[in-house]
Amino acid sequence: MQFRHLLSLNSVRVNLTGLMVSALFSLSAHAAATAEKPAEAAPTTTKTAEQIVGAVCSACHGVDGNSVITANPKLAGQHPEYLVKQLTEFKSGKRANAVMSGMASALSDEDMKNLAAYFSNQKLKLAAAKSNGAGSLGEKIYRGGIAATGVPACAACHGATGSGLPKQFPRLGGQHTDYVLTQLRTFRTGERANAPMMMTIATKMTDAEMAAVADYVQGLR
Repeated sequence: MQFRHLLSLNSVRVNLTGLMVSALFSLSAHAAATAEKPAEAAPTTTKTAEQIVGAVCSACHGVDGNSVITANPKLAGQHPEYLVKQLTEFKSGKRANAVMSGMASALSDEDMKNLAAYFSNQKLKLAAAKSNGAGSLGEKIYRGGIAATGVPACAACHGATGSGLPKQFPRLGGQHTDYVLTQLRTFRTGERANAPMMMTIATKMTDAEMAAVADYVQGLR
């Protein structure tokens, strides 16, 4: 009886030992498999241009890029290259603007390109000049410049209809008078310093001349 009891205990020990070895082998195999499997990257979410416009841009520039606040520029129909350049320089600080620098700081290069493409494809809503139509001071400056002070014709760079030149000069036709006038003034004071040519030109213009050409630009088409 004692021998059978000992034999039974030994069998139990053997079985337990086998189970433990098997369990340890399984754990080791699982750990090895886990170590070999690369960690999965956390999923990322990319916002579309429409989402960024709705959340960030529309309040000031309108969903379709036709701002109703005349202090803010119309972006509809603007050259995408120009828009990317401005957003990049807002982000870097080369173009100083507290509001836009904050907005642009959260944008990636891809976001900027997508936004530029979105706004450039929107239809620009045209407007009319208040008083500077045909034969006005505004027209004379835009088309012929101011010879006495060395101000070149605006049309030389921005085109006869204000359409501008892609990758070089922005579209001006139909732009808000208030916005254009503000930019000319900030070029003159140096507050806006990301276009040396415009800074030089603006220093040669009086307030009345700036106001006239800004009004004329609004009615260009």
